[in-house]
Amino acid sequence: MPFKNELPDSILTSRVRSRTGGDVRSPYYRDTTAIIHSSPFRRLKHKTQVFFAPSNDHICTRMEHVLHVASIATAICRAMGLNDEMAWAIGVGHDLGHTPFGHIGEYILSDLMVQKGFDPFQHEVNGLRVVDFLSHLNLTYAVRDGIISHCGEHFIRTISPDFKVKDLDSIKSKNGIRPATWEGCVVRFSDQIAYLGRDFEDAARLGIVSWNDVPKICTKVLGSTNGEIINTLVEDIISNSEKEGCIAFSEDVYEAVRVMKDFNYKNIYLSPMLAGYEKYFRRLINLIYDYLSELLDKYGFDKDLYLKEGNMLSAGFYNYVIEKKDAYLEHDGNLDRIVFDYISGMSDNFCIDCGNEILKPEHLNESIERSLTGKWFDAVR
Repeated sequence: MPFKNELPDSILTSRVRSRTGGDVRSPYYRDTTAIIHSSPFRRLKHKTQVFFAPSNDHICTRMEHVLHVASIATAICRAMGLNDEMAWAIGVGHDLGHTPFGHIGEYILSDLMVQKGFDPFQHEVNGLRVVDFLSHLNLTYAVRDGIISHCGEHFIRTISPDFKVKDLDSIKSKNGIRPATWEGCVVRFSDQIAYLGRDFEDAARLGIVSWNDVPKICTKVLGSTNGEIINTLVEDIISNSEKEGCIAFSEDVYEAVRVMKDFNYKNIYLSPMLAGYEKYFRRLINLIYDYLSELLDKYGFDKDLYLKEGNMLSAGFYNYVIEKKDAYLEHDGNLDRIVFDYISGMSDNFCIDCGNEILKPEHLNESIERSLTGKWFDAVR
């Protein structure tokens, strides 16, 4: 069967703000260029996929993951006669709403937001906030819908679009929502395909798991390398979706995917190594939240008071507040979410640097280095 979107192109390519003038790029290619030139996309190269701040450059980062998803989705869409440029744009943009430290950071920030009376943090919903409000990328409806409804953590065997024009701005939870396009459905499956084998290979490289540990059904049906797994799943979706009239894994392949997903969760995502990081990251994020909230409450918009703190975090946060405050007041009616947004946008290393700035500002180190009586010498009296 031909896979054709029921919503007209006039809706799928519509934008929050109309654009004037011609452009040699297609609407979705224009979305892609807007995404890859944005600050949130740039920060993905220093955000955790699964394993925090890897010194081993063979370990996947969040930026590599979104490129993997985009390339897989493009391959599937080309074979199925779908719009591969739409799929590429959704793929590269689907994780722009992620926090530092991957899903661990997401859970920590979500707990903190609920404590303060907000809805739970979900990176899918936050992704739309990032592209619409925080970065003003002015993307097409189809790509914005694909971002907020990608939900790659919930494994399913089949999916079809809802073909609905949703009020995306009113969505508070990813639960129960489906993409409006076939391409969005393909990206949702491509997210799972991209990380199923790659996360395992990263964990194996770090000595957490071994291929010998994997249930035999997985290696027999899917393969024993990430490349083999991707190839099996892509070919299965292309051939099986045509038979079932929806985006779908075959029954036997899906069973192997489900078994490997359960294995990964038990042995990787819930492993002692990752669990050990959570306490540290929770202390760090709470420290930064409390500090920035206190600054905003005490100092308001007084530049001199922020600068008297004597650290780069305070100065940088002041600049962010001044730059964004009017937009927050117009969009949200208050500044209640500004600290959460500032933290969620941080890269892993920047978040750690912010903690260091609070506890021991860098200028103190510089002062010691310039001093004739450094920490290794008694002061001359």
